[in-house]
Amino acid sequence: MPPTRTSATGSPRLTASVVAGELGRLTTRDRLLLDLLDQHRTFTTDQLVDLAFGSVGRARNRLNTLHDRDVLDRFRHYQRPGSQAWRWTLGPVGAALLAAGRGETLPRPAAVRDATARLAMSPTLAHLITVNGFFVALTAHARMHPGARLVRWWNEARCREACGNLVRPDGHGVWSDNGAAVPFWVEVDLGSEVLGRVAGKLAGYAALPPRRAYPVLFWLPTAAREANLHAHLRRSGVPDGVTVATATAAADHAATSGGPAGPVWRIVGHPDPVRLADLPAPGGDGGASWDG
Repeated sequence: MPPTRTSATGSPRLTASVVAGELGRLTTRDRLLLDLLDQHRTFTTDQLVDLAFGSVGRARNRLNTLHDRDVLDRFRHYQRPGSQAWRWTLGPVGAALLAAGRGETLPRPAAVRDATARLAMSPTLAHLITVNGFFVALTAHARMHPGARLVRWWNEARCREACGNLVRPDGHGVWSDNGAAVPFWVEVDLGSEVLGRVAGKLAGYAALPPRRAYPVLFWLPTAAREANLHAHLRRSGVPDGVTVATATAAADHAATSGGPAGPVWRIVGHPDPVRLADLPAPGGDGGASWDG
């Protein structure tokens, strides 16, 4: 990972005047990027293209400009052959802008860069990028298909607040397609856990209140892993009241079928794959807010 550079502010602290000056230079899209990174921590360049730009050239130009102004920071690990895509995070000025908007004390640039370094070395980084990639794929699909929209996207921390100690989903969303709104929990699996432990998470979902009994989606790395999970669940059973659907992120499967929005979901106990919008919605809030 290349070392982060010295802050362009030239100071161990950011002043209110520096933040105020930068505020007047932000576009609506810049503000969107800050909000997304505040909630979801990091995205690759390609993910940001799909989220906010649609053009690699425009994305690189703007991201590099924001990087030069310390609004954003970035890192990547050594990779051979080739090079790893940049992972983008909040920079010192970006973090200060968000803090100012919340009426909080402006963070020290060194503290922001320390947080970026910890993220870069986190053993859960690949999992985080995969989780974010799932929701980015839905957002990209919606941009190309009128009538489709990712209505809600919660990170793991927000899910934990909603579920208490019962279960820890990797994410939660509400997908709408021409009026059909389907809320869901998502569990991203990278193949590092034994299937018994993966299936064991369903007990926590079964303990959620009925209005939160959303379908549980397992986003798996390979078709073989998916087949093995289905075989395990046929033997062990699925808890009453829990709908489980699986799909694989393998490039030769999901990407050619419309990504996670397409007919790639196999409901446990049903033979035919369905679209995300065709999954059974719970009889509770049907995608309304938790407190609605």
